[in-house]
Amino acid sequence: MRAVRLAAVALLAVSACTATSTSMSADRPAAWRSYDCQAAIGSRPDASDEPSFPRSDWKTDFSRHCVPLSEITSGGPRPDGIPPIDRPAFEPLASVKWLDPREPVIALALDGTARAYPLQILVWHEIVNDTVAGHPVVVTFCPLCNTALVFKSELEGRAMTFGTTGLLRRSDLVMWDRQTQTWWQQATGEAIVGELTGRRLERISAQVLSFDEFGRAYPEGSVLSRAAANEEAKAKTGSGRQYGTNPYAGYDRPDTGPISGFWLGPDIDKRLSPKARIAATEATKPPVAYPIDGLSGAVARNDIVGGTELALLYLGGVASPLDKNAIAEGADIGQAALFSRVAKGRTLTFTASGRAFRDDQTGSTWTITGEAVSGPLAGTRLDVVPHEVTFWFVWAVFRPETEIRR
Repeated sequence: MRAVRLAAVALLAVSACTATSTSMSADRPAAWRSYDCQAAIGSRPDASDEPSFPRSDWKTDFSRHCVPLSEITSGGPRPDGIPPIDRPAFEPLASVKWLDPREPVIALALDGTARAYPLQILVWHEIVNDTVAGHPVVVTFCPLCNTALVFKSELEGRAMTFGTTGLLRRSDLVMWDRQTQTWWQQATGEAIVGELTGRRLERISAQVLSFDEFGRAYPEGSVLSRAAANEEAKAKTGSGRQYGTNPYAGYDRPDTGPISGFWLGPDIDKRLSPKARIAATEATKPPVAYPIDGLSGAVARNDIVGGTELALLYLGGVASPLDKNAIAEGADIGQAALFSRVAKGRTLTFTASGRAFRDDQTGSTWTITGEAVSGPLAGTRLDVVPHEVTFWFVWAVFRPETEIRR
């Protein structure tokens, strides 16, 4: 199948921009203002509710929504035209020869089961519906905003499966669930259109690691099979996918913004470059973002935010999935994570030590996954501070109160 290139994406964006949008009259409030959701932050109160996307494919309840329908735009494909993976199969770590050690994977560990979801697969599918150690989950990746998030795919006891709408909002993936045809904003995990509007999926902690670091951390882990994924793609769309190649070559230059036709939002926060990579959390008050572009080797930062003791750990050695034509050749963007500095009842201070980290209090050695592998605290794991590593523009639009800590 011919790879989708940025030029083609830009043409789609221009087409989306020309769609007619009708403003709401001043004396009639927009329907979206009847519901509250974080995803609506930054939307103009008088934003139009007139959609520019076709509704004929959907049985969605469009009377219920918490964002202006005019901000949702077509990304080009029809529903599930970017085929989600519904029947994932996995290979033992030791048998995987098709991944470069630097290639990025979403690392998910639940109840003793560890799985790697390579971004060379997710960049073509964006969604994997899976069950891990008995937990139904949805693993997601939005290439246009570089956001890798995992959610519990069960809501109030109801198991759900997700697909791609082919639509975008704030350049971010809009998902849909097959049970109610509700639409979901991937970046916030919120239902924004349909029966479940205002509900939120529960986040599950996951990291984007190099394949090499995943193997070090989880030697008994397994890896999503690209052979099985390709067969499923062929069955759904009639054509396979070019795994290992990047359909968005050159997209992740920090000084460039999102494709304008896919944005349709407020002005981008100019405190950082639009596609600056950040490690960010809203678990603190205020939310904080740590720029990680330009870092190399191993870096540790110890911080206190609103009384929360946290550590940023960074380790180089991960190829960008959005840089070169071949993902394995992408620039080194590193891997980063945020952890609580409190372990075994004491606050630790971390420093970089080779390609690992050492705490000053006990001399224990720690990995990028927050595990002590030697010293008095060997076997201890740091508590993860819920966070994500993403582009600045998409994080800031939903959390404008974020404090930047350089």
